[in-house]
Amino acid sequence: MPKMKTKSSVKKRFKLTASGKVKATQAGKQHGMIKRSNSFLRKARGTTTLCAADAKIVKKFLPYG
Repeated sequence: MPKMKTKSSVKKRFKLTASGKVKATQAGKQHGMIKRSNSFLRKARGTTTLCAADAKIVKKFLPYG
């Protein structure tokens, strides 16, 4: 049986925590910051864990994660 391939775009964007949750960067910080409020930019720092529904989709593309 051949190995399953990991989706390259997913392995660059997401990481799995030790408990199996999916960690991702906050959305909305790539460009267009001039139109966003300072409070939004502060809240969008760092990373966040995805909700269960989104994590289920991401885990499909990380077979060995």
